[in-house]
Amino acid sequence: MIMIMMIFILLISFILLILNMVMSKKENLDREKLSSFECGFNSMTSSRLPFSIQFFLISILFLIFDLEIMFLFPILCLINNLFFFEWLYLTLMIFLILFLGLEFEKYEGSLKWIF
Repeated sequence: MIMIMMIFILLISFILLILNMVMSKKENLDREKLSSFECGFNSMTSSRLPFSIQFFLISILFLIFDLEIMFLFPILCLINNLFFFEWLYLTLMIFLILFLGLEFEKYEGSLKWIF
């Protein structure tokens, strides 16, 4: 039964893929279509501006630590379901991972502008 369902799902996926390829428009992209459009005027400069790599690294660090902090919220729900020492061990392990990650980033120099 599972094999039949897998074949059916693969068949539907393949049919949808073929339909997409047949129905999609194949147009030649020219310079006008690839350029940015701003209020009807052609742009004189490139629309892709360079940005600081340090800003990019800090934003990635923020996202990583934000996700790690998000893992702390389910711990609050586990207080009633776990024994105190299990909950304390789990909480300390997550904080240890957060702290070690912060120290590693400090050691690598990513946080040099802060400390």
